[in-house]
Amino acid sequence: MELSGGRDVEAGGFRGRLYASAKPAGSAPRPAYVLLHGIGVSHRYLARLHLELARDADVYTFDLPGFGKASRPPRQLQIGDFAAFAGAVLAEEGVSSYVVVGHSMGTQSAVELALQEPGRVAGAVLMGPVVDSPRKTVTRQALALTRDALFGESLTSNALVFSDYFRAGPRWYLTELPVMMDYPMEEKVAALSQSVLVFRGARDPIARRPWCEHLAAVARQGTMAEIPGQGHVLQQTAPGASAEAISGWVRALDGFGVTA
Repeated sequence: MELSGGRDVEAGGFRGRLYASAKPAGSAPRPAYVLLHGIGVSHRYLARLHLELARDADVYTFDLPGFGKASRPPRQLQIGDFAAFAGAVLAEEGVSSYVVVGHSMGTQSAVELALQEPGRVAGAVLMGPVVDSPRKTVTRQALALTRDALFGESLTSNALVFSDYFRAGPRWYLTELPVMMDYPMEEKVAALSQSVLVFRGARDPIARRPWCEHLAAVARQGTMAEIPGQGHVLQQTAPGASAEAISGWVRALDGFGVTA
């Protein structure tokens, strides 16, 4: 599905698209979440989670440069570029404190944003994090993705994801794939000062349980959770349960100041 009310945003010479569900200025403060998608896809597979979280929070979801309806950059972007873009846009929007929620490659952008903006990012949620260090080859990742599509996802989820892949195009996908594969996830997560929730579907062959448990263990303040019966794109197939897991984790930590 596609969220309404998106608008073009620009920062650092790159263009993206922002979808915001926020209360007007002067309203009672609410938690704030920032949702970042993975490689090849767009805000569309985060839309259901966005709407669930927006019942009780301000939510900001991106089409990052080169993906979805965002124009393609003239060069390869690093994870730090995606994070810096999101951080600059959020600062311009006046979002002073938020939990960043990334999925798949978006978990890398989420981690990088938390490192770049420690005063603004109050916590990080890593849904289906990549890339599993023991299987850090394109072939193994492709096989896991195929297995997930065949056995872990609904027809609707697959249609949404693969139509976004088609829109991004193989050239841009393959341009960014080495960036995803080379990101030192364990080292970066270990450097975070914020609380971290590592979150997966119990049937996810991409973000396997041992890998997620390991990331939660290397984080200074890490927690691991999973949703039974779900694959890699759990925020699309189980948006209510995903939203409750995320918001419940924030409530358990007393909100740690995640108000816009």
